Amino acid sequence: MPGPSPGLCRASLGLWAALGLGLLGLSAVAQEPFWADLQPRVALVERGGSLWLNCSTNCPRPERGGLETSLRRNGTQRGLRWLARQLVDIREPETQPVCFFRCARRTLQARGLIRTFQRPDRVELVPLPAWQPVGENFTLSCRVPGAGPRGSLTLTLLRGAQELIRRSFAGEPPRARGAVLTATVLARREDHGANFSCRAELDLRPHGLGLFENSSAPRELRTFALSPDPPRLAAPRLLEVGSERPVSCTLDELFPASEAGVYLALGDHRLSPEITLEGDALVATATATANAEQEGARQLVCRVTLGGESRETRENVTVYSFPAPVLTLSEPSAPEGKVVTVTCAAGAGALVTLDGIPAEVPGQPAQLQLNATEDDDERSFFCDAVLEVAGETLSKNKSAELRVLYAPRLDDSDCPRSWTWPEGPEQTLRCEARGNPTPSVHCERPDSGAVLALGLLGPVTRALAGTYRCTAANVQGQAVKDVTLTVEYAPVLDSVGCPEHITWLEGTEVSLSCVAHGVPPPNVSCVRSGEARVLEGLLHVGREHAGTYRCEATNPQGSAAKNVAVTVEYGPSFEEPSCPSNWTWVEGSGQLFSCEVDGKPEPSVECIGSEGTSEGMLLPLASSDSNPRVPSISSDLAPGIYICNATNRHGSTVKAVAVSTESPPQMDESTCPSHQTWLEGAEAAALACDARGRPSPQVRCSREGVPRPQRLRVSREDAGTYHCLATNMHGTDTRTVTVGVEYRPVVAELAASPPGGVRPGGNFTLTCRAEAWPPAQISWRAPPGALIGLSSNNSTLSVAGAMGSHGGEYECAATNAHGRHARRITVRVAGKWPRGRGQGAAGAGPAPWAPPPRPCFPLPPCGGD
Repeated sequence: MPGPSPGLCRASLGLWAALGLGLLGLSAVAQEPFWADLQPRVALVERGGSLWLNCSTNCPRPERGGLETSLRRNGTQRGLRWLARQLVDIREPETQPVCFFRCARRTLQARGLIRTFQRPDRVELVPLPAWQPVGENFTLSCRVPGAGPRGSLTLTLLRGAQELIRRSFAGEPPRARGAVLTATVLARREDHGANFSCRAELDLRPHGLGLFENSSAPRELRTFALSPDPPRLAAPRLLEVGSERPVSCTLDELFPASEAGVYLALGDHRLSPEITLEGDALVATATATANAEQEGARQLVCRVTLGGESRETRENVTVYSFPAPVLTLSEPSAPEGKVVTVTCAAGAGALVTLDGIPAEVPGQPAQLQLNATEDDDERSFFCDAVLEVAGETLSKNKSAELRVLYAPRLDDSDCPRSWTWPEGPEQTLRCEARGNPTPSVHCERPDSGAVLALGLLGPVTRALAGTYRCTAANVQGQAVKDVTLTVEYAPVLDSVGCPEHITWLEGTEVSLSCVAHGVPPPNVSCVRSGEARVLEGLLHVGREHAGTYRCEATNPQGSAAKNVAVTVEYGPSFEEPSCPSNWTWVEGSGQLFSCEVDGKPEPSVECIGSEGTSEGMLLPLASSDSNPRVPSISSDLAPGIYICNATNRHGSTVKAVAVSTESPPQMDESTCPSHQTWLEGAEAAALACDARGRPSPQVRCSREGVPRPQRLRVSREDAGTYHCLATNMHGTDTRTVTVGVEYRPVVAELAASPPGGVRPGGNFTLTCRAEAWPPAQISWRAPPGALIGLSSNNSTLSVAGAMGSHGGEYECAATNAHGRHARRITVRVAGKWPRGRGQGAAGAGPAPWAPPPRPCFPLPPCGGD
């Protein structure tokens, strides 16, 4: 049957697939042979949406047909056995369209079911209370108006991301829309600042659609806890006009303490407290200041407010006025002998006392008089006032000091006549004088005018020692006093009184004296290192007195020690071990003659030849210096007798030294040629290899690799490389010698190719091999008239186109410097000429023949050796 347009069919079929065609299992096939069908039979459409319905029948020729529904229509398409109609703006929760056809006087019907759904576009959470007390319940209520069907709706109440309650409305009637979820929640401290929200879920996935979700805007909950007890108020009972006193207000069990408000006031004057939080406790501190207008009884109020509730405390404070007493002196600075009046007074109602003597009645002053003396200088007077306020006794006092003017006085306690100080540590030099005004003190040396820096911290030096005249002066007069300053210091051993190095001469008498400086004068003693006996008196100097002595100086300020090196000098003397009488010089060793002489200072030594070839020659000597710069000995040092003379400032001495020369082995080309030649068969002999040297070296030669066997005659196997070693007591020398063995020539092989002869016109070759060293020269002899060709080294003889004249005897000879050797071979030419190779018509001989590679030339006929 014809249907709607292709686009309409695709839309209808797609929607049918998405909405779960046939979910209710309704059969579209009637029991009768003719039926009506409605597609889709069941549909779920979003509220306000549209839908195409297809109504069809299998009746061949229906009389009429249609689609009955209360929904709005937008368009219709028809065919013989079908019609399609679009329904728009579908808003009813549920409707049942009817498809019908009239066929054979019967009415065929098919019913459908269309339901709408609405997304949870509005999710509302009822506002929360501004403040919620901790431990009390509050209500959470969530509304989702219009969303449905309600049976597919689920609501969830959340604290942050935590689900508090979740409810599904499954089983509700299909036409039901919208939902409300309410829950009672206990407020907790940790809920303060928490966000509460509601989430709605419309699950249409069982119907082929998706899951539609939405959430309400979050609402913040503010919880609080406020102690039922009032705040604790700490404040003074009495507050003086013009004074400042701290007050504090404390309240515990407060949450959240940071949200609390504090009101703190003194009377009608509000204070500005500083708030300090300590966990759940709040402390408000402020400074209370009273003025004259507030004098009398006042209330201090502290009120703490949180979550719309408050706690309050009040305390009574008395504001009073109590000025300090007034203490006056008729002359604060009075000359010695002047009469001074002292007065102590206070405000009305206060009772005053001057230096322990009270006034007769409250409100009257107290007074006393005195004749000023030196002892009254810096005397203090005390004035006390007492006032009774609100049952409490308050007191205030005032003090004043009297200054008496008098002339300076230098007492031994403040400026001693004698000072003794150790050198080095910092000291404050004090010479103080009594007097008013304070006297100035000046101390200087009468002889040099040097001034002492009084009252200043500084190091004590020896230069400060001496007698000073100290003068104290002020406007009332002056005082004078002589002071002696002694500076003590530890001993000093300097290079003048105790030198570091002392030189004595052997055989003289001396004493070791060390003078030390110090105050008081030090005691000095010297001992030799390693010994305990103190050195005293004169010494008869010997070499054993040389060494290091430890001198120590002591006094009450300390000690000083010094090492004194004593050197004992003496004239030169020779000793055999250090300067031998006989010396052998080895040529090339670079060795110098060592002649060390005992003596201090170190003697200078010079050795000069006295006879023979050494006469007048200077013998170089080894230096005792670790880095000597001495001349080297030439290779022609003359042996002989040398006279050595040692001299220092205390004398000289001589000694004769006999010098002989020797040398280590030496081989060269002249004494041991590097290339030597033997002749095979000659009598066996040793290598010609000698060495120079004194004493005469011993030379031994050995063959490299396989040792040379013992034999009477020279063999070719004796050739090779030999190593020769020359040895004497002063060293060795080596040399490598190459030995070659020469031998006479021998013709080892002489052969013809082909062997046994050759036919006329054929080719043959003779080969000759000879053994010889040096290599032999090869020469040939052939039959007369034979033309042959030779190789480059004459070892091969070639004949091409042999004729009868080529037959006969051939000789090969090998020759070198040691002799000659020859061998002969006979070559036969016989048989007929090959075809085409006979004589020509003119009888001119054999056919033409191609020449060999080298030109042919006649050889001498074979003869003797």
